[in-house]
Amino acid sequence: MNLIRKIVFPFAILYGLVTSLRNFLYDAGILKSFSFNLPVIVVGNLSVGGTGKTPQIEYLIRLLSDKYKVAALSRGYKRKTTGFILADANANAEIIGDEPFQYYTKFPNIQVAVDADRKNGIEQLLSNSRQPEVVLLDDAYQHRKVKAGFYILLTSYNELYSDDFQLPTGNLRENRSGAKRANVIVVTKCPSDLSEQEQEVIKIKLSILPNQTLFFSTIEFDEYVYSENGKLKVSELQNVDQLLLAGIAKPQSFFAHLQSNNKECLAYSDHHQFTKKDLLEIKNKAQNKIVITTEKDFVRLKGSLPIEQLFYLPIKTKLLFESDNFDKIITNYVESSTRIG
Repeated sequence: MNLIRKIVFPFAILYGLVTSLRNFLYDAGILKSFSFNLPVIVVGNLSVGGTGKTPQIEYLIRLLSDKYKVAALSRGYKRKTTGFILADANANAEIIGDEPFQYYTKFPNIQVAVDADRKNGIEQLLSNSRQPEVVLLDDAYQHRKVKAGFYILLTSYNELYSDDFQLPTGNLRENRSGAKRANVIVVTKCPSDLSEQEQEVIKIKLSILPNQTLFFSTIEFDEYVYSENGKLKVSELQNVDQLLLAGIAKPQSFFAHLQSNNKECLAYSDHHQFTKKDLLEIKNKAQNKIVITTEKDFVRLKGSLPIEQLFYLPIKTKLLFESDNFDKIITNYVESSTRIG
Protein backbone atom coordinates (compact mmCIF):
# COMPACT_ATOMS: atom_id res chain seq x y z
CA MET A 1 0.00 0.00 0.00
CA ASN A 2 2.82 2.42 0.85
CA LEU A 3 4.46 1.64 -2.50
CA ILE A 4 1.25 2.38 -4.38
CA ARG A 5 0.89 5.69 -2.52
CA LYS A 6 4.43 6.63 -3.57
CA ILE A 7 3.72 5.69 -7.18
CA VAL A 8 0.66 7.97 -7.31
CA PHE A 9 2.60 10.93 -5.86
CA PRO A 10 2.23 12.99 -9.11
CA PHE A 11 -1.55 12.70 -8.79
CA ALA A 12 -1.29 13.99 -5.22
CA ILE A 13 0.56 17.06 -6.51
CA LEU A 14 -2.16 17.59 -9.14
CA TYR A 15 -4.90 17.10 -6.54
CA GLY A 16 -3.20 19.63 -4.26
CA LEU A 17 -3.00 22.18 -7.07
CA VAL A 18 -6.69 21.76 -7.91
CA THR A 19 -7.86 22.13 -4.29
CA SER A 20 -5.50 25.08 -3.72
CA LEU A 21 -6.86 26.82 -6.84
CA ARG A 22 -10.42 26.23 -5.63
CA ASN A 23 -9.61 27.73 -2.22
CA PHE A 24 -7.90 30.70 -3.88
CA LEU A 25 -10.99 31.38 -6.00
CA TYR A 26 -13.19 31.35 -2.89
CA ASP A 27 -10.74 33.48 -0.89
CA ALA A 28 -10.57 36.02 -3.74
CA GLY A 29 -14.36 36.17 -4.05
CA ILE A 30 -14.35 34.83 -7.62
CA LEU A 31 -16.35 31.83 -6.44
CA LYS A 32 -19.15 33.05 -4.20
CA SER A 33 -19.64 32.02 -0.56
CA PHE A 34 -22.96 32.63 1.15
CA SER A 35 -23.33 33.87 4.73
CA PHE A 36 -26.38 33.60 6.95
CA ASN A 37 -27.82 35.90 9.56
CA LEU A 38 -27.41 33.45 12.44
CA PRO A 39 -24.49 31.64 14.12
CA VAL A 40 -23.13 28.84 11.91
CA ILE A 41 -20.40 26.60 13.34
CA VAL A 42 -18.45 24.17 11.17
CA VAL A 43 -16.79 21.07 12.62
CA GLY A 44 -14.45 19.33 10.21
CA ASN A 45 -10.95 18.20 9.37
CA LEU A 46 -8.34 18.27 6.66
CA SER A 47 -7.94 14.50 6.57
CA VAL A 48 -10.23 11.64 5.59
CA GLY A 49 -12.26 10.37 8.55
CA GLY A 50 -11.52 9.24 12.07
CA THR A 51 -10.76 12.50 13.89
CA GLY A 52 -13.77 12.47 16.22
CA LYS A 53 -16.24 14.83 14.53
CA THR A 54 -19.32 13.06 15.90
CA PRO A 55 -18.43 13.39 19.62
CA GLN A 56 -17.34 17.00 18.98
CA ILE A 57 -20.72 17.84 17.44
CA GLU A 58 -22.41 16.18 20.41
CA TYR A 59 -20.28 18.27 22.78
CA LEU A 60 -21.54 21.44 21.07
CA ILE A 61 -25.13 20.21 21.20
CA ARG A 62 -24.85 19.67 24.97
CA LEU A 63 -23.20 23.06 25.38
CA LEU A 64 -25.75 25.08 23.39
CA SER A 65 -29.09 23.30 23.20
CA ASP A 66 -30.36 24.26 26.66
CA LYS A 67 -30.25 27.94 25.70
CA TYR A 68 -30.69 27.98 21.93
CA LYS A 69 -32.72 26.24 19.25
CA VAL A 70 -29.98 24.13 17.67
CA ALA A 71 -29.99 22.39 14.30
CA ALA A 72 -27.35 19.88 13.18
CA LEU A 73 -26.92 19.67 9.41
CA SER A 74 -24.93 16.86 7.77
CA ARG A 75 -24.66 15.54 4.25
CA GLY A 76 -25.89 12.13 5.45
CA TYR A 77 -22.97 10.07 4.19
CA LYS A 78 -24.00 6.72 2.63
CA ARG A 79 -27.72 7.33 3.08
CA LYS A 80 -30.01 5.86 0.43
CA THR A 81 -31.80 9.14 -0.23
CA THR A 82 -30.95 12.47 -1.84
CA GLY A 83 -31.76 16.12 -1.29
CA PHE A 84 -32.89 17.85 1.87
CA ILE A 85 -34.51 15.76 4.60
CA LEU A 86 -35.52 16.95 8.05
CA ALA A 87 -35.47 14.03 10.48
CA ASP A 88 -38.82 12.98 11.92
CA ALA A 89 -40.41 9.90 13.49
CA ASN A 90 -39.95 7.99 10.22
CA ALA A 91 -36.19 8.60 10.09
CA ASN A 92 -33.62 5.82 10.19
CA ALA A 93 -29.97 5.34 9.24
CA GLU A 94 -30.84 4.48 5.63
CA ILE A 95 -32.89 7.64 5.18
CA ILE A 96 -30.62 10.22 6.84
CA GLY A 97 -27.32 8.38 7.52
CA ASP A 98 -25.96 6.81 10.69
CA GLU A 99 -24.41 9.86 12.38
CA PRO A 100 -27.42 12.17 11.84
CA PHE A 101 -29.73 9.41 13.06
CA GLN A 102 -27.54 9.08 16.15
CA TYR A 103 -27.96 12.83 16.82
CA TYR A 104 -31.71 12.58 16.25
CA THR A 105 -32.05 9.63 18.62
CA LYS A 106 -29.92 11.11 21.42
CA PHE A 107 -31.05 14.73 21.29
CA PRO A 108 -34.82 14.97 20.70
CA ASN A 109 -34.78 18.70 21.58
CA ILE A 110 -32.79 19.69 18.46
CA GLN A 111 -33.50 19.57 14.73
CA VAL A 112 -31.44 17.21 12.59
CA ALA A 113 -31.32 17.56 8.81
CA VAL A 114 -29.28 16.26 5.89
CA ASP A 115 -28.39 17.85 2.58
CA ALA A 116 -25.22 17.56 0.49
CA ASP A 117 -25.81 21.20 -0.49
CA ARG A 118 -25.28 22.93 2.87
CA LYS A 119 -26.49 26.29 1.54
CA ASN A 120 -29.80 24.79 0.50
CA GLY A 121 -29.95 22.84 3.76
CA ILE A 122 -29.67 26.00 5.87
CA GLU A 123 -32.21 27.81 3.68
CA GLN A 124 -34.65 24.94 4.14
CA LEU A 125 -34.16 24.96 7.91
CA LEU A 126 -34.79 28.70 8.03
CA SER A 127 -37.94 28.39 5.92
CA ASN A 128 -39.78 26.09 8.31
CA SER A 129 -41.87 27.21 11.27
CA ARG A 130 -39.31 26.06 13.85
CA GLN A 131 -36.39 28.24 12.78
CA PRO A 132 -33.07 27.32 14.43
CA GLU A 133 -31.02 29.92 16.28
CA VAL A 134 -27.71 28.06 15.79
CA VAL A 135 -26.68 25.70 12.97
CA LEU A 136 -23.92 23.11 13.44
CA LEU A 137 -22.42 21.94 10.14
CA ASP A 138 -21.01 18.43 10.47
CA ASP A 139 -18.00 17.60 8.28
CA ALA A 140 -18.25 20.78 6.19
CA TYR A 141 -14.74 22.25 6.44
CA GLN A 142 -14.24 21.92 2.66
CA HIS A 143 -17.77 23.12 1.85
CA ARG A 144 -16.76 26.63 0.84
CA LYS A 145 -20.12 27.53 -0.71
CA VAL A 146 -21.27 28.41 2.82
CA LYS A 147 -19.17 30.90 4.76
CA ALA A 148 -19.65 29.97 8.39
CA GLY A 149 -19.06 32.33 11.27
CA PHE A 150 -16.89 29.89 13.20
CA TYR A 151 -14.65 26.97 12.21
CA ILE A 152 -13.47 24.14 14.47
CA LEU A 153 -10.72 22.04 12.87
CA LEU A 154 -9.96 18.60 14.29
CA THR A 155 -6.74 16.64 13.89
CA SER A 156 -5.82 13.33 15.54
CA TYR A 157 -2.94 13.16 17.99
CA ASN A 158 -1.35 10.21 16.16
CA GLU A 159 -2.00 11.62 12.67
CA LEU A 160 -1.47 15.37 12.73
CA TYR A 161 -2.23 17.14 9.46
CA SER A 162 1.25 18.69 9.66
CA ASP A 163 2.71 15.18 9.15
CA ASP A 164 0.40 14.26 6.29
CA PHE A 165 0.09 14.90 2.54
CA GLN A 166 -2.72 15.28 0.01
CA LEU A 167 -4.67 12.38 -1.41
CA PRO A 168 -3.93 9.86 -2.82
CA THR A 169 -0.38 9.76 -1.42
CA GLY A 170 -1.57 10.91 1.99
CA ASN A 171 -4.96 11.38 3.62
CA LEU A 172 -5.48 15.14 3.31
CA ARG A 173 -8.51 16.46 1.44
CA GLU A 174 -6.73 19.75 0.83
CA ASN A 175 -3.37 21.41 1.42
CA ARG A 176 -2.26 21.87 5.04
CA SER A 177 -2.55 25.64 4.50
CA GLY A 178 -6.31 25.17 4.72
CA ALA A 179 -5.88 25.10 8.49
CA LYS A 180 -5.62 28.92 8.44
CA ARG A 181 -9.43 29.12 8.07
CA ALA A 182 -9.92 27.63 11.54
CA ASN A 183 -10.80 29.73 14.59
CA VAL A 184 -10.13 26.82 16.94
CA ILE A 185 -7.97 23.73 16.37
CA VAL A 186 -8.55 20.66 18.53
CA VAL A 187 -6.02 17.84 18.71
CA THR A 188 -8.23 14.83 19.40
CA LYS A 189 -7.63 11.35 20.83
CA CYS A 190 -4.74 12.53 23.00
CA PRO A 191 -3.38 10.48 25.91
CA SER A 192 -4.92 11.74 29.14
CA ASP A 193 -1.45 12.45 30.60
CA LEU A 194 -0.28 14.70 27.73
CA SER A 195 2.60 16.80 29.02
CA GLU A 196 3.07 20.56 28.67
CA GLN A 197 6.25 19.96 26.70
CA GLU A 198 4.44 17.79 24.18
CA GLN A 199 1.67 20.37 23.89
CA GLU A 200 4.27 22.98 22.92
CA VAL A 201 5.85 20.64 20.36
CA ILE A 202 2.47 20.03 18.73
CA LYS A 203 1.66 23.75 18.75
CA ILE A 204 4.88 24.45 16.84
CA LYS A 205 4.30 21.57 14.40
CA LEU A 206 0.80 22.82 13.59
CA SER A 207 2.01 26.41 13.10
CA ILE A 208 -0.82 27.86 15.17
CA LEU A 209 -1.58 31.46 14.12
CA PRO A 210 -1.99 34.33 16.62
CA ASN A 211 -5.74 34.50 15.92
CA GLN A 212 -6.23 30.78 16.56
CA THR A 213 -6.67 28.86 19.81
CA LEU A 214 -5.37 25.33 20.29
CA PHE A 215 -7.06 22.74 22.50
CA PHE A 216 -6.39 19.11 23.30
CA SER A 217 -9.04 16.47 23.85
CA THR A 218 -9.31 12.78 24.60
CA ILE A 219 -12.00 10.15 24.16
CA GLU A 220 -13.92 9.35 27.32
CA PHE A 221 -15.71 5.99 27.33
CA ASP A 222 -18.91 5.42 29.28
CA GLU A 223 -18.72 3.04 32.25
CA TYR A 224 -21.73 1.15 30.92
CA VAL A 225 -22.74 -0.54 27.67
CA TYR A 226 -26.40 -0.11 26.73
CA SER A 227 -29.07 -2.09 24.94
CA GLU A 228 -32.59 -1.01 24.07
CA ASN A 229 -33.85 -2.32 27.39
CA GLY A 230 -30.95 -2.29 29.82
CA LYS A 231 -27.30 -1.67 30.59
CA LEU A 232 -24.25 -3.58 31.84
CA LYS A 233 -21.21 -2.22 33.65
CA VAL A 234 -18.06 -2.53 31.54
CA SER A 235 -15.91 -3.49 34.57
CA GLU A 236 -18.13 -6.51 35.16
CA LEU A 237 -17.81 -7.94 31.64
CA GLN A 238 -14.29 -9.36 31.88
CA ASN A 239 -15.51 -12.95 32.12
CA VAL A 240 -18.49 -12.57 29.80
CA ASP A 241 -18.17 -13.93 26.25
CA GLN A 242 -18.23 -10.96 23.88
CA LEU A 243 -18.25 -10.22 20.18
CA LEU A 244 -16.89 -6.71 19.62
CA LEU A 245 -18.00 -5.17 16.36
CA ALA A 246 -17.01 -1.85 14.78
CA GLY A 247 -17.62 -0.20 11.41
CA ILE A 248 -15.73 3.03 12.10
CA ALA A 249 -12.59 4.56 10.61
CA LYS A 250 -10.17 3.74 13.43
CA PRO A 251 -11.60 1.18 15.87
CA GLN A 252 -8.40 0.33 17.76
CA SER A 253 -9.20 2.37 20.87
CA PHE A 254 -12.73 0.94 21.00
CA PHE A 255 -11.41 -2.63 20.91
CA ALA A 256 -8.61 -1.85 23.37
CA HIS A 257 -10.97 -0.30 25.91
CA LEU A 258 -13.05 -3.48 26.07
CA GLN A 259 -10.09 -5.81 26.56
CA SER A 260 -10.97 -9.17 28.04
CA ASN A 261 -10.02 -12.82 27.73
CA ASN A 262 -13.39 -13.69 26.24
CA LYS A 263 -13.69 -11.37 23.28
CA GLU A 264 -13.64 -11.73 19.52
CA CYS A 265 -13.35 -8.70 17.25
CA LEU A 266 -15.00 -7.97 13.90
CA ALA A 267 -13.91 -4.83 12.04
CA TYR A 268 -15.68 -3.36 9.01
CA SER A 269 -15.07 -0.25 6.92
CA ASP A 270 -16.29 3.17 8.10
CA HIS A 271 -20.08 3.64 7.70
CA HIS A 272 -20.33 0.01 6.58
CA GLN A 273 -23.77 -1.02 5.32
CA PHE A 274 -24.39 -4.45 6.80
CA THR A 275 -25.55 -6.99 4.22
CA LYS A 276 -27.48 -10.21 4.80
CA LYS A 277 -24.18 -12.06 4.48
CA ASP A 278 -22.59 -9.81 7.15
CA LEU A 279 -25.51 -10.32 9.51
CA LEU A 280 -25.32 -14.09 9.05
CA GLU A 281 -21.60 -14.00 9.89
CA ILE A 282 -22.28 -11.85 12.96
CA LYS A 283 -25.07 -14.14 14.18
CA ASN A 284 -22.90 -17.24 13.71
CA LYS A 285 -20.03 -15.71 15.66
CA ALA A 286 -22.33 -14.22 18.31
CA GLN A 287 -23.90 -17.44 19.50
CA ASN A 288 -23.99 -17.47 23.33
CA LYS A 289 -22.21 -14.08 23.38
CA ILE A 290 -23.20 -10.48 23.86
CA VAL A 291 -22.46 -8.18 20.94
CA ILE A 292 -20.92 -4.81 21.81
CA THR A 293 -20.63 -2.20 19.10
CA THR A 294 -20.25 1.56 18.65
CA GLU A 295 -23.18 3.97 18.79
CA LYS A 296 -22.84 4.64 15.08
CA ASP A 297 -23.04 0.93 14.26
CA PHE A 298 -25.82 0.33 16.76
CA VAL A 299 -28.25 2.58 14.86
CA ARG A 300 -27.65 0.45 11.74
CA LEU A 301 -27.76 -2.94 13.49
CA LYS A 302 -30.75 -2.22 15.72
CA GLY A 303 -33.56 -4.62 14.84
CA SER A 304 -31.23 -7.11 13.14
CA LEU A 305 -30.07 -8.79 16.36
CA PRO A 306 -31.99 -9.68 19.54
CA ILE A 307 -32.34 -6.64 21.81
CA GLU A 308 -31.07 -8.62 24.81
CA GLN A 309 -27.87 -9.44 22.89
CA LEU A 310 -26.92 -6.15 21.17
CA PHE A 311 -25.21 -3.41 23.21
CA TYR A 312 -23.33 -0.21 22.39
CA LEU A 313 -20.58 1.72 24.17
CA PRO A 314 -21.12 5.52 24.19
CA ILE A 315 -18.16 7.89 23.99
CA LYS A 316 -17.70 11.59 24.64
CA THR A 317 -15.01 14.07 23.80
CA LYS A 318 -13.29 15.47 26.90
CA LEU A 319 -11.13 18.57 26.74
CA LEU A 320 -7.95 17.99 28.70
CA PHE A 321 -7.19 21.59 29.57
CA GLU A 322 -9.05 24.90 29.63
CA SER A 323 -12.47 23.43 28.86
CA ASP A 324 -14.06 26.54 30.39
CA ASN A 325 -12.15 28.70 27.92
CA PHE A 326 -13.32 26.54 25.00
CA ASP A 327 -16.94 26.83 26.16
CA LYS A 328 -16.55 30.57 26.60
CA ILE A 329 -15.14 31.06 23.09
CA ILE A 330 -18.06 29.16 21.56
CA THR A 331 -20.79 30.80 23.64
CA ASN A 332 -19.31 34.28 23.12
CA TYR A 333 -19.38 33.72 19.35
CA VAL A 334 -22.99 32.51 19.46
CA GLU A 335 -24.15 35.32 21.74
CA SER A 336 -22.45 38.06 19.75
CA SER A 337 -23.67 36.66 16.42
CA THR A 338 -27.21 36.34 17.78
CA ARG A 339 -27.18 39.99 18.88
CA ILE A 340 -25.91 41.10 15.49
CA GLY A 341 -28.53 38.94 13.76
